[in-house]
Amino acid sequence: MKKKLRINGHSHLLPYPEDIPQFMKDKEIFWVDDDRKYMLQKNWKRPVTDSSFFLNEKLEWMDRFNIDHAVILNLSQLYGNGLRVEEMKKALRFQNDFNASLQRDYPSKFTSGFVIHPGFLRSALWEIERCVEELNMRLLCLPTHFMDSIGTWRCIFDEENEPIFELADKYNLALEVHPYDGEKFIKLENTAWRFHLVWMLAQCADAYHFLTLNGYPDKYKNMRVCFAHGGQLAQINLGRRIQGFDGRPDLFEGKTHPRKSVGHKNIFFDTLVHDTGSLKLLVKNQTPHQIVAGLDDPYPLGEMESAPQSSYPGKLLDLAVEQEIISTQERDDIWEKNVLNWLFGEDEKRKTELRNKILNT
Repeated sequence: MKKKLRINGHSHLLPYPEDIPQFMKDKEIFWVDDDRKYMLQKNWKRPVTDSSFFLNEKLEWMDRFNIDHAVILNLSQLYGNGLRVEEMKKALRFQNDFNASLQRDYPSKFTSGFVIHPGFLRSALWEIERCVEELNMRLLCLPTHFMDSIGTWRCIFDEENEPIFELADKYNLALEVHPYDGEKFIKLENTAWRFHLVWMLAQCADAYHFLTLNGYPDKYKNMRVCFAHGGQLAQINLGRRIQGFDGRPDLFEGKTHPRKSVGHKNIFFDTLVHDTGSLKLLVKNQTPHQIVAGLDDPYPLGEMESAPQSSYPGKLLDLAVEQEIISTQERDDIWEKNVLNWLFGEDEKRKTELRNKILNT
């Protein structure tokens, strides 16, 4: 019988402190303290809440919870917004080279993403070519919003970024769209974790809004986009967007109707929505085929083992089967088939190659 794989489509990994270049700390861009207790930036620090933030501990954690393979996204702190150009280029290159080393050294365990800064388009295109052609990476990580070269915040699916999507289409890339930096352009006091609990979800909904309005899922047929955290507010907001489009067509001239992208084969969402009610809406809107397993480990908002949260990795999908929201086969597909479809589209050769790497065959 064919082994059922569990592939986690949304994971993160910190470099060990000694692996981070000195300039990153000197410039206060990003570093980890020697005791591995905090990740830091200028005027910012965040506790390292689980040992599986680091490589060897991550591998042990994956083994303990029967996670066969993990898709490693870039660190949100390294989108590069607000950095000087040369510092940004060096920081992003470090991130991409680090992620590439994980994929190269542990091919059975990790598929890694790479990051660019869309505000500097020519450099972004060069970095895509480098990561694909030289580092064999095929997952492009993008922020929902970025600061352009004149300091204006923009949605990633701005029409000025179409050269990025043209290149992603040429290379048959998967894209991961993840929110961060909301406190830098949403003028509210950063209290009660509001930017992680509320505004990150709104940022994803905003990016989904413009991906679909611009008709990119059909324009770039070889590019597949996955939204972090289930694109949670995009699901509950769907009816309002449709009514707005129909009620004020004068505001949407030349745009694509929101309904056309619902359940589209090139748009995926991960499972990190935290409750079965939200997952049920995601399943109803987008069908189970467009959902990939995503744990967002090892962050505290990820699906981690936790007594206070009564949780463990994979619990939400197990509950969804118990509550007959999805079938056992659909759960298995969310863990494996759908992740492979997002990563490689119709390229069956690459799917088979990765599966064989995971199984060491």
